[in-house]
Amino acid sequence: MGRLDGKVAVVTGASRGIGRAVAIKLAGLGARVVVNYLSNKTAAEDVLRVIQEMGGEAVAIQANVGVFEDAQRLIQSALDHFGRLDILVNNAGTTRDALLVRMSEEDWDVVINTNLKGAFNCTKAAQRPMIKQRYGRIVNISSIAGIVGNAGQANYTAAKAGLIGFTKAVAKEVGSRNITVNVVAPGYVPTDLTADLPAELVAKGLEMTPLGRAGTAEDIANAVAFLVSDAAGFVTGQVLSVDGGLVMQ
Repeated sequence: MGRLDGKVAVVTGASRGIGRAVAIKLAGLGARVVVNYLSNKTAAEDVLRVIQEMGGEAVAIQANVGVFEDAQRLIQSALDHFGRLDILVNNAGTTRDALLVRMSEEDWDVVINTNLKGAFNCTKAAQRPMIKQRYGRIVNISSIAGIVGNAGQANYTAAKAGLIGFTKAVAKEVGSRNITVNVVAPGYVPTDLTADLPAELVAKGLEMTPLGRAGTAEDIANAVAFLVSDAAGFVTGQVLSVDGGLVMQ
């Protein structure tokens, strides 16, 4: 896997779970990392501590990526701190699960704003510096739900499927500027976000996974690290499922 020395990365939703693992992985490969968080400052500072103990460089920036002005401030903070921006990982996400018949408008809006609009906000803000330097790597974290659907998650599924379409459109727009845009679609990964899934649903998912185990945040981070490296310089507009083969079932 290629080194990322000299590169600057913004990872949204990086205080826990997959985002945390991605931030630590990229820092371990030499990138300077902006650790974005929404509310858990203590957790974000713990990520900074881990990175700094590894000899890496990072800064924590609070921002609600679902708010356009916050996303702009996040990207500008990266430029102010490190002078450039090479990598954007749109990972911030939330769930408000309910069957559609019981889903409130607020449940729909909160999930779409964070998971889908957040990626739009951050990508739009990051485009200008990336286009100017004629280099960029953008990875959007979707989900197997965005490919096959999930009952009780119409909002989350719509957002994650939307990310896939968004990725392909933007990849076509910015490819001539040497900017790649790809998707990583995790299967079941035990994190705070998946902690409330019913036990029977988790058991069924594991049973259907050819590799016979849950994924780890590190599994996802490894895939992201590949896609933002020079080794993936000719890969764009792609969906990389990291799910133990679950998407085949």
